[in-house]
Amino acid sequence: MGAPGGAPSRKTRPGSRAHPGEGMRGVGPLIDVTSLARSLAAGPPPVLLDVRWRLAGSPGPPGITAYRAGHLPGAVFTDLDRDLSGAPGPGGRHPLPEAGAFQLAMRRAGVSDGRDVVVYDQADATAAARGWWMLRYFGHRRVRVLDGGYRAWAEAGQPVVTGEGTAPRPGDFTARPGGMPLLDADGAADLARRGTLLDARAGERYRGEAEPIDPVSGHIPGAVSAPTAGNVLADGRFRPAPELRARFGALGVDGAAGDPGTGAVAGAYCGSGVTAAHEVLALAVAGLPAALYVGSWSHWVTDPARPVAAGPEPG
Repeated sequence: MGAPGGAPSRKTRPGSRAHPGEGMRGVGPLIDVTSLARSLAAGPPPVLLDVRWRLAGSPGPPGITAYRAGHLPGAVFTDLDRDLSGAPGPGGRHPLPEAGAFQLAMRRAGVSDGRDVVVYDQADATAAARGWWMLRYFGHRRVRVLDGGYRAWAEAGQPVVTGEGTAPRPGDFTARPGGMPLLDADGAADLARRGTLLDARAGERYRGEAEPIDPVSGHIPGAVSAPTAGNVLADGRFRPAPELRARFGALGVDGAAGDPGTGAVAGAYCGSGVTAAHEVLALAVAGLPAALYVGSWSHWVTDPARPVAAGPEPG
């Protein structure tokens, strides 16, 4: 398990009683445009977090330009690098932040324990899933992702606003780590041998043919290639749950073989723990709770003693 600050801690697998997964309890993980519009009109409205993001951007934090050009009324821009991650380092490029730092960021955004939260990005939920997972991991049980994101909202003719937005009233959210199953490097390696560990990156990165970011190419031995592009339709909305269950079943995810401690039936990793959260969200949509290796490949390759595989098949 990775400690809340992203530093390594004792070996913890999905079965650890220290992190009882609650990923499949509470509200469902998605909300559509019509339902969100109805909720905003009826009130009290949910907190809206705009998590549009990309790997690099200027000026300012990635995604802020898109937010200023248009966002959902009342939405608060949330910087994935600053608010949803700790500082890059030994724990990876997007490690977990300290609980106190995350709590402060969410309170600034208006998040409260008893108030619904809806997270969105541009379209395909790659970044929004990180916000969803972080809030769930730190104990918020009433958080959903807008299916199709800002694009679906705007294309439906729903209202958008421009500019910086209005600072929300501070929330009272209390960060309580442990609400979702978590993997450390040892747990990921063990799951790759004994169960199903999904690699959410593009196929060429999994196979070791290209690595644009990290210093080592390849994948964790035994992991199965499962690019997140296969989880969504062309417009960025998630595939229906039956299609996702069929997809993950073909990749070896056995929905009847959940870990007795957390219920997790699989694990996921990517380059730095962002795209893998999308995999966990897709699995949740399919009714398949999963554990996340937050440090992912960017943490795995910090130790040269950890094995690396390449090629099209699990190594």
